[in-house]
Amino acid sequence: MPSVLRLPSLTVAVLLLFALVAAGAGPVGAVERPVVELSGKQAGAGGEITVSGSGWRPRALLTLLVCGQAEPDRGVTGGTDSCANADGRAVTTDAEGRFRRRLPVVEPPVPCPCVVHVATATGADAEADAALQVAGHAVEPLPAEPSGGRLSLLAGTRLRGSGSLLTWFGSPPARTLVVTIGNVGTSPVRNPVFQVGTSHGVFAPQWQDQRWRGTIPPGGRARIELPVELAAGAHGDYTVSLKYGGKVLAEHPWGVGRPWGVTLFWALVLLVVPAALFRLALAVLDHARPRSPGHAARPARRPWRLPGPPRRPSALPWVASDADPPGSRRS
Repeated sequence: MPSVLRLPSLTVAVLLLFALVAAGAGPVGAVERPVVELSGKQAGAGGEITVSGSGWRPRALLTLLVCGQAEPDRGVTGGTDSCANADGRAVTTDAEGRFRRRLPVVEPPVPCPCVVHVATATGADAEADAALQVAGHAVEPLPAEPSGGRLSLLAGTRLRGSGSLLTWFGSPPARTLVVTIGNVGTSPVRNPVFQVGTSHGVFAPQWQDQRWRGTIPPGGRARIELPVELAAGAHGDYTVSLKYGGKVLAEHPWGVGRPWGVTLFWALVLLVVPAALFRLALAVLDHARPRSPGHAARPARRPWRLPGPPRRPSALPWVASDADPPGSRRS
């Protein structure tokens, strides 16, 4: 009979797990930011647009507003007083942090540039903006950003978060950089843009701009949380740096463990694949081997019986028990 290919159950489980990771099931540690999209970039007052979003907290209550004197990069400079609050809408995200809602287009109380401003109504603060051109509404340039604000580090930095099983199999490591920043200037700092960089060994940091939503008044402080993510399979000693206004505010070491799950996977592949190919070759040879003409088929197995005394053959009904055997003669 041909050989049957059998793989250990542990090996199959590990291979399936690695396949899920490689298929992009989504790294667990990755930080997803709130995103807002509009069905159109321009609409007239009295019309409607469809607002959709992703990356929000599951089952979160959000408010949708049309706001003036705002840009996605700077946010709503005048606060909610620049928004058409009476014509706003509310929506609750689904289990995956997504939503879709129709929003009436109205003229905000201040001139454009305008945005659709989406923000959480309960829980942790989160917000995002999408540019919208309200046809026929007045447009004025945004006020210049004040230059009197200066940010300084007030407390030590730390990285919040930990690895996961997917990280052990090569998923991108991710953490959250937590710092306490104070405004030592004479004017408030609104929606500051920080630069977060990661460096490995002697290489220079790779900087990425990240905007923090909020206002830090003069003499005030704020707890800043910014996501940090490395490339898939990264390991070793890294340094996370925070820069604002061309000045490095903080640096924090980050030791990333080696993804041993990848090494285990390839070790299993090197052991299992040759063994599977060998058994497959044996099965092919067994099928291709010629059979001899006088080869008798294996007799079928008899049904299993309990041990017991031998059964006596039953006599034929037409033969008497005292009958002579065939071929015998009477004397």
